[in-house]
Amino acid sequence: MSLGAESSLQSSSSSEDFAAFLDSELELASCDSSPNEGDVTNNEEIDPPQRSKRQKMEGFETSEDLETERLVKPIEEHIGTSTLGKNVICPPHPGFFKGLCIRCGQIEEDESGVAFGYIHKDLRLGNVEMARLRGADLKSLLHKKKLILILDLDHTLLNSTRLVDVISDEEYLLRQIDGMKDDPDRSLFRLDSMHMLTKLRPFVNNFLKEASSLFEMYIYTMAERSYAIEIAKLLDPGKVYFDSKVITQADCTQRHQKGLDVVLGAESLVVILDDTEVVWQRHKDNLIQMERYHFFASSCRQFGFNAKSLSELMKDERESDGALATVLKILKRTHQMFFDPALGSDVSTRDLLKGIRREILQGCKIVFSRVFPSNSLAQDQPIWKMAEQLGATCCTEVDPSVTHVISTDTGTQKAHWATQNKKFLVNPHWIEASNFLWQRQKEENFSISNLPSHTTVDCTAKAQESVQ
Repeated sequence: MSLGAESSLQSSSSSEDFAAFLDSELELASCDSSPNEGDVTNNEEIDPPQRSKRQKMEGFETSEDLETERLVKPIEEHIGTSTLGKNVICPPHPGFFKGLCIRCGQIEEDESGVAFGYIHKDLRLGNVEMARLRGADLKSLLHKKKLILILDLDHTLLNSTRLVDVISDEEYLLRQIDGMKDDPDRSLFRLDSMHMLTKLRPFVNNFLKEASSLFEMYIYTMAERSYAIEIAKLLDPGKVYFDSKVITQADCTQRHQKGLDVVLGAESLVVILDDTEVVWQRHKDNLIQMERYHFFASSCRQFGFNAKSLSELMKDERESDGALATVLKILKRTHQMFFDPALGSDVSTRDLLKGIRREILQGCKIVFSRVFPSNSLAQDQPIWKMAEQLGATCCTEVDPSVTHVISTDTGTQKAHWATQNKKFLVNPHWIEASNFLWQRQKEENFSISNLPSHTTVDCTAKAQESVQ
């Protein structure tokens, strides 16, 4: 018995669907096992799975206990009644539950495979079985015309702060919370059990609703599981978006790195939204890097910004053209292109995102002036690489074909050349804003004279201010 034949797996890769599939497969295997197949005698009685479940349910007090029982009991029943363990060699083992092979019941000699703690803390799957499940999941999602969306939490969908870090200019937020407890559309929450305030990013509820029709969604955060579960309840109180698909730092297979090895879905279908690129070293091409959402003052201090936070300014991103509304357009376009018959079947989200990105600054030829140290290799600088990813051509010397000079100082020789030759002379935030907003920004809004000295909270806010 395996975790399931591809022909049987018609659900998505969510842990609930996966558990339901395990449930049916393992119960079937238990029913198919006869006393003549192994060491079970005719005098031994094997309780029917449903009867065992009813007996056990009486002892649970919470819905979480009942859910754990629903996920785990069929596997325990199968392993406990398996007649294959002593007579059948099982190479390779598809996976282990509580140290026992979920096919043959043999004891796990070492911790092989990958732990799927967010499905259940005692479940590990082998590489062959994961590959087979991903293949079956791929067929299922393609049939439903859905892709996979991996969502970070902090600074991507929301911003949180400890209550002790709330400054005097933010105390009005505590008073606001008391008056909005019954408001179903509120975006500010006090998590007393964790001594925290959480502010949802503008447009997040509409974003999740619209994205869910196109994507199977996961939460993937470096935060602790207890925090992630509380935040998931705020974002998805009805468990219609994520259910149990909440991956945390404890599930990562590499320290300080996020990976798709713990996602039972095909990488070719994955799009990732995260404010931090460095944690996705193995999957950068699947990543849409989000501009960090700095609502609270503590968030600005954490990342070294000297500017006042959005909460101090008593303002916020606009819903209509903020970060989430902007990225939703990119997600919809990616989805439309992926399922466009004209592009063929051999297409991946990685390639699509690269192509869309290259259109943003296509036709621009850029020279940098006093943006990075003169003794450094220009081609290795992050902003140089970002410009190339956006489709621009970067060079070190000016010539008539140059369209933009990027500088922090109007007094440089190259800046003078740009002015004399009527070329665009802009500050580096023009590239950053174009990157985060996924469209070329108006150069006049990013003149060098408007360049702040390390006080800009985010490029999205800067771009929005230019049209207000």
